[in-house]
Amino acid sequence: MWPNRRLCDLFKIEHPIIQAPMAGSATPELAAAVSNAGGLGSLGCASMLPDGLRNVARQMRALTGRPFNLNFFVIPRPDTGDAVLTQVIDRLRPYYEELSLGEPSRRLPPIGPGFDNEKLELLLEIRPPIVSFHFGIPDAAAVGRLKQAGIAIIGTATNVAEARKLADGGADAVIAQGWEAGGHRGSHAPNGPGDGVGTMALVPQVVDAVELPVIAAGGIADGRGIAAAFALGASGVQIGTGFLSCDEAGTDAPRRALIRTATDMDTMVTDVFTGRAARARRTRFALEMEESRVPLPDFPQMVALSAPLSDAKEDFAFHLYGQAAALNRELPAGELVRTLVAETGEVFDALSAGKTTPA
Repeated sequence: MWPNRRLCDLFKIEHPIIQAPMAGSATPELAAAVSNAGGLGSLGCASMLPDGLRNVARQMRALTGRPFNLNFFVIPRPDTGDAVLTQVIDRLRPYYEELSLGEPSRRLPPIGPGFDNEKLELLLEIRPPIVSFHFGIPDAAAVGRLKQAGIAIIGTATNVAEARKLADGGADAVIAQGWEAGGHRGSHAPNGPGDGVGTMALVPQVVDAVELPVIAAGGIADGRGIAAAFALGASGVQIGTGFLSCDEAGTDAPRRALIRTATDMDTMVTDVFTGRAARARRTRFALEMEESRVPLPDFPQMVALSAPLSDAKEDFAFHLYGQAAALNRELPAGELVRTLVAETGEVFDALSAGKTTPA
């Protein structure tokens, strides 16, 4: 039924629906259920240690014989300067005092680069069918070795220039991530919370700019959104927030409850939780920090300072989800994929019949 099968053929999947990696919320059970239903299940692996990465790969292969995707960050080693750390501690101190948390720590955790030779060698050992990258793409030598091993490469772009960079860097497909998407923006360089392009404007421009299959992401939650993405020239879609309400997701109870009552105005893009722009629930903490901005520690070192606040009170909590959360359905993941496919087919049929919506 799919009018464009480039993504299905590339990844050897039945339906061009990718479940977003969503580290911490995407479980092997969720990803495998999506893959078993004919889509592409994904796992966020950026912070996994070698044994953890080997373990999730074994889990995925035990749960599904179909393709799956492992996701990594392409970021340099964070190196927050003393002046930045002093400024942000001074800014956060009143919040720490309000919540009786003591003094903010001056010791930020040492963190390695997002993707290095160790992770490359692990991937060549594990050989997942597909690997995706957020915040950029590794160098040509690393990409070449992955592709020689038969691994397909996906990269995320938030603008046309980034899409062209991914195409030039050897990606096999490009995710065009619109402003509506929940979670961290996939921008290749840190940018301001107000800097973004919506899915409706971004996807056709990326389609025109690169020869690769384009995957639309951001604000897509049902068959109407999927059909619209194909109308814009996309070869598939990536859905994150829509899978957060699935039985198999690792979504915690507070975020599940928020999504049940979500509205289109619940979220904002802010970097105050991690040091990198992300769409998350609008909170007092995020709003006040945006009103009185200071330089923040490098991503993801800021988490060491924001996490105690987030854990202490709901007004400070970091809940990632997108602008279409109100459209979520609480279903097993396989059933959600089948529902999305059926809805999209109904929209295609209605449009072919000259109707604006399914009967």
